[in-house]
Amino acid sequence: MAKGAVAVKVRMESSAGTGYRYYKKKNPKTQTEKLKMMKYDPWAVNEKTGKKGAHVLFEEKKMPPSKKN
Repeated sequence: MAKGAVAVKVRMESSAGTGYRYYKKKNPKTQTEKLKMMKYDPWAVNEKTGKKGAHVLFEEKKMPPSKKN
């Protein structure tokens, strides 16, 4: 039986500076570069309309350490 690749959880942070985040899984064996993707940020201000909610670039950031007691 073949074993699957180990997926690593990564944090995608908004480049708009709102602090909004997405969490995704990534295969480190096939995806060696940092992820960058356009996603919806509900807190970002749209330049055209001036209202909240816009598609902005999200970049992969380091995950914070887990809290184990």
